Amino acid sequence: MCKRYSLAADLDEVRDHFGIQRVMYYYKNRYNISPTQHAPIILYEDGERIMDEYRWGFIPFWGKDAVNADLMSVSENVTYRKMVEQRRCVIPCNGFYYWRQDGKRRYAVRVVMPDRSMFGIAGLYEVWKDTRKQPLRTCTMLMSDANMTIREFDHRMPAILTPDQIDAWLDPKMTEMHRMLPMIRSFQETLMDVYPVTPLAFNDNHDSLECVKEVDMQRALVKN
Repeated sequence: MCKRYSLAADLDEVRDHFGIQRVMYYYKNRYNISPTQHAPIILYEDGERIMDEYRWGFIPFWGKDAVNADLMSVSENVTYRKMVEQRRCVIPCNGFYYWRQDGKRRYAVRVVMPDRSMFGIAGLYEVWKDTRKQPLRTCTMLMSDANMTIREFDHRMPAILTPDQIDAWLDPKMTEMHRMLPMIRSFQETLMDVYPVTPLAFNDNHDSLECVKEVDMQRALVKN
């Protein structure tokens, strides 16, 4: 599963890459996004492709996979199926964080595209009401089988979409689940790069440029 990622890019770059027409919140680089934090998502609303902030992680009692939802959960859960048909989003990203084991020690790594470019992950969103009847906007990240790069760390990985798939995933006229689910697949277009980063990338309170910088292996190692 994916429990930590980054969107380290300037707003103009994000807007141009994903064809965003409106930004609904005060944007800033996010070097270290973790569950329950607010994260940027892209969705189609009122005839426009917008970017807004939603809480990463569903809250309702049925949301067993609140942060990540795999293909089996989406196929079997009626509520997830309705979201696939009506409430799809794209989660912009340019790197995931994992731990790599090195004997009795481990070190933090960041997984990125070879050219360090951004990519979109298939997501779902929902708006709930809290105990005060206030809207609570939430999202989850869809998972697929891991590719060769991610398999070292996990058997699942975020479902990365191609540019054409992003357009289809956000198209409100696409409502047939059997047409959407094939997009939730392992990313095989290219091998991804892995490099060591500071262990501070696994600190929920640490969100700075330092998280995405490559470091010397000795600075990355921690004892188990």
